[in-house]
Amino acid sequence: MAGERKVFTLAEVSRHNDAKDCWLVINGKVYNVTKFLEEHPGGDDALISATGKDATDDFEDVGHSTSAVSMMEEFYVGDIDSSTLSSKVKYTSPKQVQHIQEESPDFFIKMLQFLVPLLFLGVAVGIRFYTKST
Repeated sequence: MAGERKVFTLAEVSRHNDAKDCWLVINGKVYNVTKFLEEHPGGDDALISATGKDATDDFEDVGHSTSAVSMMEEFYVGDIDSSTLSSKVKYTSPKQVQHIQEESPDFFIKMLQFLVPLLFLGVAVGIRFYTKST
């Protein structure tokens, strides 16, 4: 049974999503990269953020070397059941999330927290300037 490959669903792979147990799906294969987290040149956050989805695009966008690609074989644990992969999950960068949040009502509150003290400061400077000139 050594030639038999293990097939995982995306739900099974998604459970392995932290620094103590990190699995990735790249090019239809499943890799347990937990032991590689500390050695990864891009940091462990890059790998952990790619869990729970098909990370093929993330992997290819970086442009890994051929030695990095060959190194992946030691972390191979099986294949992904492609029927469990929904449409690709698009990565949202922290800057995009921040931009989306700025358009929410919280943005208005933050602006008020900035503008109200400025208004008081302006009034205080105006009163000081007016009382000094008379």
